[in-house]
Amino acid sequence: MIQIISGTDRPESRSFEISKISQNLFKIHGSESNIINLCGLGLNELNGQQYGGALNESSSVGNAVQLVNQASGLLFVVPEYNGSFPGALKYFIDHWSYPDSFESRPVAFIGLGGQWGGLRSVEHLQGVFGYRNSYIFPERVFLTNIWEKLKDGLISDALCNELLEKQAENFIKFIRALRSESLSC
Repeated sequence: MIQIISGTDRPESRSFEISKISQNLFKIHGSESNIINLCGLGLNELNGQQYGGALNESSSVGNAVQLVNQASGLLFVVPEYNGSFPGALKYFIDHWSYPDSFESRPVAFIGLGGQWGGLRSVEHLQGVFGYRNSYIFPERVFLTNIWEKLKDGLISDALCNELLEKQAENFIKFIRALRSESLSC
């Protein structure tokens, strides 16, 4: 199952709305997916003692990490905050287990933002996942001026919709291709 990570803990975020759109596209193309929404995940329950140790699997964060570890692929829907990705997402990732959460895991990215559509946030995440030996899907989507294009859970821009559709369809193929050669987890 593909895990879609809504990459901010901001309530009622555009990232979550785009995550739901992507989830529907995966369904249309015959693939199951689940959304891990950082909003309400319980990151405030962490106190730093979990670094390098085992998370309580019954906690919301521990359960989310298990979902990541079992995922056939990860799709990050991430806004740009202050020239990078949100700190809440970094904090969540820092509690993942290595190599289980990262090694040979297919990952794809959707950036949200203003003029550059979350370009920097995606580039920074690519650095993290490249460092940890994940397989980075090359078809990234950058949704520029998202606050103008996203209304009531729908994107008004035809090109953006086309890019999201193509990414969902091809990410599924990417995951299958890696699995067919026993290259992914």
